[in-house]
Amino acid sequence: MTTPTSSPSPNEPGERPLDGAVVAVAGAAGPAGRATLIRLAEAGATVVASDADPARLAEAVDAARYAHGGASVTGETVDLLDLGAARAWADRTEKEFGRVDGLIHLVGGWRGSKTFADAPLADWDTLHNLLIRTAQHTSLAFHDALLRSGKGRYVLISAAGASKPTAGNAAYAAAKAAAEAWTLALADSFRKLGGEGGPSAAAAILVVKALVHDAMRAERPNAKFAGFTDVKELAEAITGLWDRPAQEVNGTRQWLTPKP
Repeated sequence: MTTPTSSPSPNEPGERPLDGAVVAVAGAAGPAGRATLIRLAEAGATVVASDADPARLAEAVDAARYAHGGASVTGETVDLLDLGAARAWADRTEKEFGRVDGLIHLVGGWRGSKTFADAPLADWDTLHNLLIRTAQHTSLAFHDALLRSGKGRYVLISAAGASKPTAGNAAYAAAKAAAEAWTLALADSFRKLGGEGGPSAAAAILVVKALVHDAMRAERPNAKFAGFTDVKELAEAITGLWDRPAQEVNGTRQWLTPKP
């Protein structure tokens, strides 16, 4: 990787929306991650991606670079279940690029059961790690850097089911709700540290019913995917969070699907 000699502030006149911004994306190898890398690169950001799957991550990074020639998109494998590894990733990113203006948390996973009574508690252990622990580690690791940015954004992707759990999704809904609560606590930290001038960084939650992408539509051409959010729409919503002041974004739950 090449270390820039200077780090311009994002959103200066005449630039693309995120020119000069440095945005980290956790869980970047899936369809949502790929769409987000491409959209952030298109908006001018330097994108630093991570995932637990090095092969899929390399494909996602290459796709973003190919989509936008000259885009600065890098990737590395990071174990987000290790707080030390998450902190080291945040420190490396800020040291190399001079700033961190965003952390997009796309680490996901799902477990469900036919009924409430047969829900295996092992599902909770899995989802606790995937959906809660990783969010805890990325938020703790990037908290200070996002404050130093002056325009930091922490973004969690959540599910409508967290607000209206169903019998077969108890573990999933509970884990999503816990991750939301943690993110709102992060938002409160940003608010308090902002003092009378208001927060300089923001933590926000984007809520979807489920995500859909082109490959899913190709596999199920007759499916309607009602209420689903396209990964490109999600990526657009993520990028748009820098268009508004931190005070308007911080602590918000923004619905990209009809509320249940």
